[in-house]
Amino acid sequence: MQSGPREIVNAFRPIPLEVPEGMKPNEFFNSTENLNDLVHNNGLLTNLEGLLLYRKALGHSNEFDTSIIYNSSERILDPLGRPVRRTQVPEAVKNVWNRMNQIIFDFMLERYPDPDRHLVLAGEASLDATWPLTSPGVPSIRMLHNHFIVFDKAELAAAPLADTNNPNLTDGGQHSLFQAHMRDVYRAFFDELDLEILRPCQMGSCRIALTGYPQGLPSWEVTGGAESLKQPRFWKEYDILLKGFLDFYRTFFGQVSTRNSAMPRDVYFPDLVEEKLLFNNDFLKAAKMVRDRCIHDARYANAIRWQPAFKQLIYRNDAGKLIVTISQNSIGNAITELLGVVVKRVPDADAYARTEPALIEKLLDVRRRLVEADLGEAIATPYWGTD
Repeated sequence: MQSGPREIVNAFRPIPLEVPEGMKPNEFFNSTENLNDLVHNNGLLTNLEGLLLYRKALGHSNEFDTSIIYNSSERILDPLGRPVRRTQVPEAVKNVWNRMNQIIFDFMLERYPDPDRHLVLAGEASLDATWPLTSPGVPSIRMLHNHFIVFDKAELAAAPLADTNNPNLTDGGQHSLFQAHMRDVYRAFFDELDLEILRPCQMGSCRIALTGYPQGLPSWEVTGGAESLKQPRFWKEYDILLKGFLDFYRTFFGQVSTRNSAMPRDVYFPDLVEEKLLFNNDFLKAAKMVRDRCIHDARYANAIRWQPAFKQLIYRNDAGKLIVTISQNSIGNAITELLGVVVKRVPDADAYARTEPALIEKLLDVRRRLVEADLGEAIATPYWGTD
């Protein structure tokens, strides 16, 4: 079978929301009013830490699809001031969030044990809050949230090949920027991080054969498999990867913005930044190349996200191993597209209704496990109760 990214169609029930006149949809979706609808029509569980488990109304997959959002909409009315990544979350909240992640991922592996039949993934989609609200690609809900998704591989295999020039698959040229000009610098930087559970994958060994993705991204095998997700050390290393990425990204685009700029404030690994980046000719040469192009190419300059934008995920590869990867992302591709799955959402209430009972049964099952683990209280909606 030909390997390549797939484009699948996923049906959803049209959302009964009216965007007020004069507002753009992504402006409204960041409002407290929209988050109230998310709670009351799609909410599954909430807790005192402000974490909300909910059904994805505009889902990626009707096999299994749910998210956790750090719902700060009523406490922080300014959408640009809300936490948008793990490093901005209080430790007590992150501890609860990590436990929720572990339980839901364990549920997916238990329910879908065969890597030949199902693609299982979970990950954080975070985009920096400095993006203008009206910019293309801005997330529909500007708060820290993650995704838990399962795809049927038979359906993926039957789906048509996606356009490989899809800007979300190519990451608008920024992904290739890292690979073409700084690949060795990038990987050498990550190699210096203090990791014990996460072990670097050999090039190409972590790809999904069906799609050929991820492509070019540094990836790490989770030694110990699912049991390691029960260890605080794993989540510490998951954060270390993110912190390393943030340091690299901020340092690079700082140099793009201002020649010979100082080290960014509040970097996590200042010695590493100084030794591996700010005295590296290849790194600084790439920054000059991008800076020169920005000066002469308005469209290119407008596409750059000067603050970190990324996707970080855990997925199961074809061999059944758990893999962690992080995108080199300054455009904003969807989390599924890191694994070569392009999702086209279509409004079709009848098609969604045929899949809804089985989907909700699984969502309520995972909710019961979270309640039993004292990770929140069930929410009743018009579609389900609290039992």
